[in-house]
Amino acid sequence: MPVLSLTDITISFSGPPVLENISLHIDKGERVCVLGRNGAGKSTLLKVIGGIYGPNSGLIAFPEGGGANTLSQQIPEAISGSVFDVIASGFGRAGEALSRIRSGSESEDLDPDAQWKIEQRVERLAKDLGLELETQFGSLSGGQKRRALLGKALSTEPAILALDEPTNHMDLESILWLENFLLKSDLTIIFVTHDRSFLRKVATRIVEVDLAAVTSYRCDYDTYLDRKAELLETEAKNQMAFEKKLSLEEAWLRKGIKARRTRNEGRVKALKKMRDERAAQRSRQGTATFTMQGSNQSGRKVATATDVSVSLGGKQILNPFSLELMRGDRIGIVGPNGSGKTTMIRTLLGDLEPESGEVEHGTKLQVAYFDQLREQLDDSKTVFDNIADGNESVSIDGRKRHVITYLQDFLFTPDRARASIKTLSGGERNRLLLAKLFTQSANLLVLDEPTNDLDTETLELLEERIMDFPGTLLLVSHDRAFLENTVTSLIVIDRRGNVSEHPGGYEDWRNRMQNAAASSPKKSEKPKNSRRDWKSRSRRFGNREQKELDALPERIEELDERRHEITAKLADPQTYKSEPSFAETAKSQFSKIDSEIETIYKRWEELEALKESLGSS
Repeated sequence: MPVLSLTDITISFSGPPVLENISLHIDKGERVCVLGRNGAGKSTLLKVIGGIYGPNSGLIAFPEGGGANTLSQQIPEAISGSVFDVIASGFGRAGEALSRIRSGSESEDLDPDAQWKIEQRVERLAKDLGLELETQFGSLSGGQKRRALLGKALSTEPAILALDEPTNHMDLESILWLENFLLKSDLTIIFVTHDRSFLRKVATRIVEVDLAAVTSYRCDYDTYLDRKAELLETEAKNQMAFEKKLSLEEAWLRKGIKARRTRNEGRVKALKKMRDERAAQRSRQGTATFTMQGSNQSGRKVATATDVSVSLGGKQILNPFSLELMRGDRIGIVGPNGSGKTTMIRTLLGDLEPESGEVEHGTKLQVAYFDQLREQLDDSKTVFDNIADGNESVSIDGRKRHVITYLQDFLFTPDRARASIKTLSGGERNRLLLAKLFTQSANLLVLDEPTNDLDTETLELLEERIMDFPGTLLLVSHDRAFLENTVTSLIVIDRRGNVSEHPGGYEDWRNRMQNAAASSPKKSEKPKNSRRDWKSRSRRFGNREQKELDALPERIEELDERRHEITAKLADPQTYKSEPSFAETAKSQFSKIDSEIETIYKRWEELEALKESLGSS
């Protein structure tokens, strides 16, 4: 028997339904991940399950009793009191009364048995969550605050726990803790996340929200991706067949009715039904298609930090460190929340003066900086004006584009482009900041937590664009899959402000840390800061380089196929009648194809040589 049943649920606000006649049943112990594009209705589904929104129609039931508790993605600002008070508040008035009794603020008439049960439950949860009961909520880190709020959600032992983007703004340590906590528990959960590593580890089932409907996939994430691709291909073929038939029937009607009247009436009715079906079809939101602007190369040395330390407000944030950022480096910066990752970026860019040491910048630098606080956006302006500062067009790779057309690449409709940015969701604000960022030419790309609130499709496209970016990359992220796919070395900052550098991606670093911990229970020595120390050591042939190598033969085939198409067109006499200048155009295209193929073969040789020298294991 399921612990949760949704039957024929419809919910709408103003406009078309967000969810329409959906049914969903979740069994005890399942860990269900809800996927879908930004704005598809994922959070709405969780709020319906949690009782925050009531459906317009349909039935919500918990066949085994209990209910659902929700952990929202934002930490409420008004919460005060101790960890005990926060967790106990999950019991409602009884928990609040117990908090007042404990503080001695007033005498409460609370049943002793109920009081004992609440105290036992709160103490057990705090122990499981690794929290001290008397610690004030306001003094906790972001990750610890999420743990306390999780304790509140679990206090009454809900039938199902709903988690909305539980890893957002959490550091790696907190994310790994949450993963392990959920995997060891017997909780039934439904959650929304963009974190693919978290999703792969935790989910036992995928539910997709799309076009106001839900589709269930009882499989892991990678199997879901394969099945989804097959479904989309079938859907596209069916839609093409439908459109073709509709077009033929419309043409038949325009030519006039020539057959028997009764037969004609039936065909006209069928055509009307097809028209109604076409009008009722929901259009799927497109895919973002943005590109980055390149620029001239920077100097070989991008930035050099020598014995740099940073203090803010009299507090030491970063202990002395030295590093060299070279042209073409792709470096990820990781560490606990509050450890100084953003401070390091601002110091390297020259926005903050170091307390000691020196930062030198190389020549010909053009910087594009994605700010995680989104302070580059002006809340008093519309989406349109944030991009263009009152202009009607922007210049992208030397070509003028109208702002509305440009914004459509980032999934903003013309109406949405004229809206105030105060009305935007978190995902839309991130896409707008990316749109603003990519109007700039850059050879140093600095991204501070760019993945928050982005849907998976946009996230993967951003990954691809970063991998294609020919300049230098500095990336702060807690998204393990994103780091693994985009960087070739890491800067790690610990809670004490110590900085160390490590070759390879996230998984390389984690494996080294785990192996070091397994081989020696003693505290490891403080890692050295010198870039020369790790750069002289061997590194493996990374995943990103292997993906690039694997893609080269296919690209060569595409270029050869394009060459054959041009040759065939040149051989067709009709070409010279319809396009008299095509021969000259073909010559230019052949030249570009030859140049690109030559570049690919050169890169192929480089990667093969690198793979042979480093090894891929």
